[in-house]
Amino acid sequence: MKQRILQEVEQTEQEEKCLLEYKQEMDLLMQEKMAHVEELRQIHADINAMEAVIKQAEEARNKARETAKLIHNNDYQPLKHDIDRMRREFLGLERLPELYETESDLISPELFVHSYFDRPMQKAEWRVEVRGEDLLPPLTLHHPGHPGGSTPFLAPQPLQGPSKPEPRPLPPAPGPPAPTFRYHWQQPPPMKSCLSCHQQIHRNAPICPLCKAKSRSRNPKKPKKKD
Repeated sequence: MKQRILQEVEQTEQEEKCLLEYKQEMDLLMQEKMAHVEELRQIHADINAMEAVIKQAEEARNKARETAKLIHNNDYQPLKHDIDRMRREFLGLERLPELYETESDLISPELFVHSYFDRPMQKAEWRVEVRGEDLLPPLTLHHPGHPGGSTPFLAPQPLQGPSKPEPRPLPPAPGPPAPTFRYHWQQPPPMKSCLSCHQQIHRNAPICPLCKAKSRSRNPKKPKKKD
């Protein structure tokens, strides 16, 4: 029994030493874990900061691009359009080059595609249509029918307006009401009762249309006496 107690005590000492080693290893692992956690936290902080910087850069880029478009659409392009028109009409010169033609390293045609092509072309077409002399003949042709028409876009519409109502006043109201009124005012034709089926038939009908019986007059005509 004493020997067994000694063995158990020795086993206890050995396990105690092992526990110390295990705890030391656990402390090292926890330190490494905390180091990695700190690194991960720092990495996440750097990611959040970079996302904020990227967002600010995108907002600044979009704001600068919108500002450039507003200045181009509201100030530069109308002024250039008027200058090009005066150069063409009064001086016989060609238009000034576009921004993407002179600053091709900074500006591409796609950057202001809606501004460079759509708006100037629409304005030019509108001015040509309003000032063109070829619009005067259709306006004078349609003017008698609709004196209020002033734009070429409304000119085709008046043609359809009067063309449809013209045939309407010819046949409608005056004709039908008169015959219907006369029809109700006329007296019904003379009738008589059939001697077989007792239905009302025309007084001069030789045969009843219902029972096909020969019709005989109750008051036959008397033969005229010959003088």
